[in-house]
Amino acid sequence: MNGCLRCGAAAAAGQEYCLECGARLPGPGAIGVRQGVRAAWVIRTAVAFAVALAGAGLAMAATNSRNDTAELVTATGGFATLPASTTLPPPSQGTAEGISDWPAGDDGWTIALASLPQTGGRRAAVARARAAAKRGLAPVGILDSSQYASLHPGSWVVFTGVYGSEAEATSELQSARRFARAATVRRIVP
Repeated sequence: MNGCLRCGAAAAAGQEYCLECGARLPGPGAIGVRQGVRAAWVIRTAVAFAVALAGAGLAMAATNSRNDTAELVTATGGFATLPASTTLPPPSQGTAEGISDWPAGDDGWTIALASLPQTGGRRAAVARARAAAKRGLAPVGILDSSQYASLHPGSWVVFTGVYGSEAEATSELQSARRFARAATVRRIVP
């Protein structure tokens, strides 16, 4: 018989916990259990590492087994080119101010030069569009953003160009940014 170090109660040989206070008793059984848990954890970790290492080796062997001498080509930028014809008709000169309209019912891409609140009136948008036309941007037009699903409502959008793809519009963005630094490519969906 041994005794509990905490409360002094008697304990039988091989007993791991005190029946009075619940403290763990020193002895060969208590130490062996803890070492067994540690050993099992180390073994499981080593087996998992070995399996992962073997899987990585097999993957490398499978991908390097071919003796391909193909050259790796890396794209460095630029834009895709489109065929000469586009599906969108050119904008019409439909307004009295000589400003172009967006082709009715067609979706496409354009470069938005400015987005002005409609509360300021259409005159500011017309003046901005005329200034852009004088600087050589063509065709220049004005959109009522409330009529297009792809635009936030409540603005007059001054635009230049009608394009069939985003890449085509983006290729013209630098010339538009000479007039308006904040010019962006926008998709127009009725």
